[in-house]
Amino acid sequence: MAVSQELLDILVCPKCKGALRLTGPEDGLACEACRLVYEIRDDIPIMLIDEARPLD
Repeated sequence: MAVSQELLDILVCPKCKGALRLTGPEDGLACEACRLVYEIRDDIPIMLIDEARPLD
């Protein structure tokens, strides 16, 4: 896993401050409440609302 569990435990959605989960292919962090996915690039989560994509 590219992102450590410790980091996943403290990260929250920048839009609603809700919980995030790792996507199936482990290429992003998904917020179920906002229906957004924050991409992970080079093992770094991109936590910018404007860069997020809709959750499928």
